[in-house]
Amino acid sequence: MPPVKSIVPAFRRYLRLERNFTENTVDAYMRDVEKLLVYLKSAGIEPTEARLEDLQAFAASLHDIGIGARSACRVLSGVRLFYRFQLLDGWREDDPSELLESPQFGDHLPEVLSVEEVDRLEQAIDLSKWEGHRNRAIIEVLFSCGLRVSELTLLKLSNLFLDEGFIRVEGKGRKERLVPISPKAIRELGFWFDDRNQMTNVKAGEEDYVFLNRRGAHLTRTMILIMVKRLAEEAGIQKTISPHTLRHSFATALLEGGADLRAIQAMLGHESIATTEIYMHIDTHTLREEILNHHPRNMKEKNEK
Repeated sequence: MPPVKSIVPAFRRYLRLERNFTENTVDAYMRDVEKLLVYLKSAGIEPTEARLEDLQAFAASLHDIGIGARSACRVLSGVRLFYRFQLLDGWREDDPSELLESPQFGDHLPEVLSVEEVDRLEQAIDLSKWEGHRNRAIIEVLFSCGLRVSELTLLKLSNLFLDEGFIRVEGKGRKERLVPISPKAIRELGFWFDDRNQMTNVKAGEEDYVFLNRRGAHLTRTMILIMVKRLAEEAGIQKTISPHTLRHSFATALLEGGADLRAIQAMLGHESIATTEIYMHIDTHTLREEILNHHPRNMKEKNEK
């Protein structure tokens, strides 16, 4: 068997080559597994010798250092994949994570923005600045297409089919999907392209990216996160939001507008319908109004008045 120290690079190769994960996903898994490795090292345990009790103790330690239940579930998901890899690759003959339970947490309804709040975000953008039209196009594409922020940063000109009203998106696991794009988002992109076409400092290899910074390189997720949070503050929006909030808002607006859940699943690029079902929440006031306005008995009473 190879030395234990080679298990980490071997796991990274497995994620990248055999599971075909993107670099962002690979890095996320590696960060989660690194937490386990640091814990096991402090306890004097090799990762190939850890038992279920050791993993349970590690899971408990996540709570002790302030990691929330949802984040802990994600970390433990990476730990399970790490030990599944060890079993498949012959590092060990059992999988100690097989009975490892994740912490329970209540249903979490993601923060969403109304159309009016999205408009306020866009109105807070100073169009006299160089990046003004770019930032407005970013907000509109995130909201109109429901993209993950990583999908937006990697969006390329060669994947835009604006005459047909579609864009091609590379999602998790490098899986591609076609997503409709709204006329408003197309207009905002057009304004940005007028500015983008005047750039003379686009870096080599960056020419095909839709959204660029002043130095001619494609944007990072952190840049967009900072921009969205700053705009929310300037727009007077009290909610705690991120670029992902616009994706949630897109999905919720579709559902409340009557879109089929399977169609929303395809638009968002969710592998499992269970992931999409988090959007099956409707404000109780809205639900009450819908019932009062559309129930046949109530409609009959209205007509008789």
